[in-house]
Amino acid sequence: MSGHSKFANIKHKKEKNDAAKGKIFTVIGREIAVAVKEGGADPANNSRLRDVIAKAKANNMPNDTIDRGIKKAAGDAGSVTYESVTYEGYGPGGTAIIVDALTDNKNRTAANVRSAFTKGHGSIGTQGCVSYMFDKRGQIIVAKEECDMEADDLMMMALDAGAEDFSEEEDSFEILTAPEDFSTVREALEKENIVMADAEVTMIPQTYVTVTDEEDVKCIQRILDLLDEDDDVQMVYHNWDE
Repeated sequence: MSGHSKFANIKHKKEKNDAAKGKIFTVIGREIAVAVKEGGADPANNSRLRDVIAKAKANNMPNDTIDRGIKKAAGDAGSVTYESVTYEGYGPGGTAIIVDALTDNKNRTAANVRSAFTKGHGSIGTQGCVSYMFDKRGQIIVAKEECDMEADDLMMMALDAGAEDFSEEEDSFEILTAPEDFSTVREALEKENIVMADAEVTMIPQTYVTVTDEEDVKCIQRILDLLDEDDDVQMVYHNWDE
């Protein structure tokens, strides 16, 4: 994975999100609702909710919006219940795509996701058809420009907290954890006031696919753009080397 500027990718993602705040706030709002339903409204006793709150703050979600989302999910017995669904498929040029969604209508979501793949000349596959090409990991990105700590000190802090791997990129540090250790490591860094450019449990491609055909590139981008516009879609993972 060396050679991929993870912080540049994060910045690109954030800029894209900044242009569509409504989308990212919708995504996080649904994650808050699910976290509260599963583990309660008190972040002190709900590690998943703590992680979502940290993600919300990293995306500049106002505190009162976060609080409203928690109270609504905790107090409204008739509130919408979201179901987690995952789709796997193929994009042009031999690329692999995984789509995570939270939905109150699986039929609608399935139709929209299938349509996005079809319009970009891709295809939905069966469960597990591409996920074996990815590793599920907690991933924390620390931008060098926002970190005063020496690389070795940051590495030791992360490893002591339970991280599995630490790598240095051109403009950032990447910390990888097992999914079950992610919250512990993130909170350990947070307590030391380490600013994280991004922190989430993600699917990391084992290898990246380079696509050279211009038409294929346009089609892959079309699939990703259509998925990005869908409010039900929470995250999209792919192995396209952009």
